Amino acid sequence: MARFEDLRSSLWDPGNRRGVRPPLTGRLIAEAERALRVTLPGSLLDLLRHQNGGVVAAEWDAFPTSRPTSWSADHVPFETVMGIGRREEALSMLDSPYLVGEWGLPTPVALISGGGPCSIALDYRVRGPREEPSVTWFDAELGEELLLAPDFRTFVEGLASSADFA
Repeated sequence: MARFEDLRSSLWDPGNRRGVRPPLTGRLIAEAERALRVTLPGSLLDLLRHQNGGVVAAEWDAFPTSRPTSWSADHVPFETVMGIGRREEALSMLDSPYLVGEWGLPTPVALISGGGPCSIALDYRVRGPREEPSVTWFDAELGEELLLAPDFRTFVEGLASSADFA
């Protein structure tokens, strides 16, 4: 299990700038929290201050699961992190309200990874929009959901390489 502090810089794929947004600012954070109607976890903002979204390094691109999902028998993908900001070519956390509505996901959740009906989200349903959210896997097509971690920091510290699940 990796320490969160060590993952701040090693989480990102240094050779891939796809999905990376301009540096995170207080204004962008306030805009996102207003649009999403939630308080984003400090640990997520810490990572996004290092790099505002993008491709995850192969060493950390999966999360082990306690049961099979539509994706795999023992893990879910975590290949990208949605940053905060507007750009045409990549999804942003600011797209969450539209995507949640489009896919019929429960609310309040804020998507952090995924590019289709299979997504990983900050899940505010239990603790409320101003408290630390859990992290949940959703497959909207199958109506499947799976709690992955009680909070974002624990989720990040549990990441592994998808190659470990071959």
